Amino acid sequence: MTSYAELAAATNFSFLRGASPGPNMVLTALLLGHTGLGIADRNTLAGVVRAWATLRALREDGLPAPERLREGGSPGEHVWLENPVFADLPFTAEQMKAMAKGFRLATGARLVFADGTPDIVAYPADRGGWGRLCRLLTLGNRRARKGDCILYLDDLLADASGLLLVVLPDGATTELLGRLRAAAPGAVWLGAAMHRRGDDRRRLARLRDMAGAAGVKLLAVNDALYDSPAQRDLQDVLTCIREGVPIEAAGRVLEANAERHLKPPAEMARLFHDTPEAIEETQRLLDRVGFDLGELKHEYPDEPVPPGWAAQDWLAELTHRGARTRYPAGVPAKVAALLDQELALIAKLDYARYFLTIRQIVAFADSRGILCQGRGSAANSAVCFVLGITAVDPAENDVLFARFISEERREPPDIDVDFEHERREEVIQWIYATYGRHRAALAGTVIHYRPRSAIREVGRVLGLTEDITARLAGMQWGSWGGSLGPERVRQAGLDPDNPVISRATGFAERLLGFPRHLSQHVGGFILARGRLDEMVPVGNGAMPDRTFIEWDKDDIDALGLMKVDV
Repeated sequence: MTSYAELAAATNFSFLRGASPGPNMVLTALLLGHTGLGIADRNTLAGVVRAWATLRALREDGLPAPERLREGGSPGEHVWLENPVFADLPFTAEQMKAMAKGFRLATGARLVFADGTPDIVAYPADRGGWGRLCRLLTLGNRRARKGDCILYLDDLLADASGLLLVVLPDGATTELLGRLRAAAPGAVWLGAAMHRRGDDRRRLARLRDMAGAAGVKLLAVNDALYDSPAQRDLQDVLTCIREGVPIEAAGRVLEANAERHLKPPAEMARLFHDTPEAIEETQRLLDRVGFDLGELKHEYPDEPVPPGWAAQDWLAELTHRGARTRYPAGVPAKVAALLDQELALIAKLDYARYFLTIRQIVAFADSRGILCQGRGSAANSAVCFVLGITAVDPAENDVLFARFISEERREPPDIDVDFEHERREEVIQWIYATYGRHRAALAGTVIHYRPRSAIREVGRVLGLTEDITARLAGMQWGSWGGSLGPERVRQAGLDPDNPVISRATGFAERLLGFPRHLSQHVGGFILARGRLDEMVPVGNGAMPDRTFIEWDKDDIDALGLMKVDV
């Protein structure tokens, strides 16, 4: 058996380039017999958590994806259910779990430079390398407008320690490899791909000689853009959307063939039979990837805790002060018992700093006369009431703390605080000023393709006239939609058997749920004790003075991070 791992794989978070979701890429690589997979999207780490969560689910349950993706997750996240490759998995759940436990996932980024440097795939060898990769991407994001990342080779060379670097071959030179080798000794490879361009073997020989002259190893990659050849046509459509050209005029903008998919290890070994060491090198690189996303631990800031106090003791002190203020005639026995129970569970789950942070933000708003009110499940907390966060009096109402925080669910608490709209920006900027932009940022949100946006962009690619596209987009597909049956097309006054109409609706359905771009959460902050930009890249928002991380609510929940909602 040939041991091989694809270490240059994109997902659909390489926006308008990758044509398969990360969960599909992981499952396909596993079923093909790869020993691991390297996810590296263009200047972003936005998609790695979904791939990581899928592998975790496989290891725990033997299921291809978390159960929630079967029931109402965005459609693009469960394409695997409809992929014929996965229709009848030839393995039991226990076999899948065993396979997944031996499968390695490398999470990194494909660095795309603004100075003509060839693309370089970077994987962290350890936690320190992950932090440096996040700060590098943050640097590129912060010097660009929202959605862009401007990186230069010198940014990488300034500190490449802890990073494993794969230089992709287009434009690679011996001089570049030498500079990288000096910055990251023993951690540089030259990637080589065999994409059936007519000169593959001659090109491979040149790359082998270049690697030898530079003192680096040659690494076999397929530079995959999708999981199976069946996704090539969708990748063509994505390319046309990105380039703003109709498919009939795309020409060489498109890939020449359907080779950019995950291939079986035996096929990769056949393609690289002249340089078998390039196949073997995939295992050596994979063995050096010592970082896993599960290592990320969220530590809450110390700001809300005065010197000399432990966080839990300070929360208890403020709780008892607040109770005396709320109940000047004496704290009712019912409330006192609830407070003791809640404080005990908060201590057990180590959530004291979270409550103190919310209380600090509310106290700031009160000091400025900014109206605010906690809502949602937090209304079931007596602690939240006496701290002034919510207004539901536990003495007069039956509250159930387990609806808010449950030891069994082990879910991070979630307190939503509404601030008066006209002055909410004051609170947001105070948070940035108090914690610093390297430690505080808004959560991200992923803007997905929905029916109207999908059919409009696909219609332009396929050359549909504006009036036809508008009639299709005007159909009632529902909030997400999943199909546009013949009857609905007829109701729009169009012929569902027309091949162009049929192709347009088919591509639009396949595009549903794909990420289109990143945006910022309306007010959900992630705060960190250390550098947040060493946990996840931070970028500029469209609004002035707004910065946000690349991960959305689902990613944050999967990693167990806690969000403060304002």
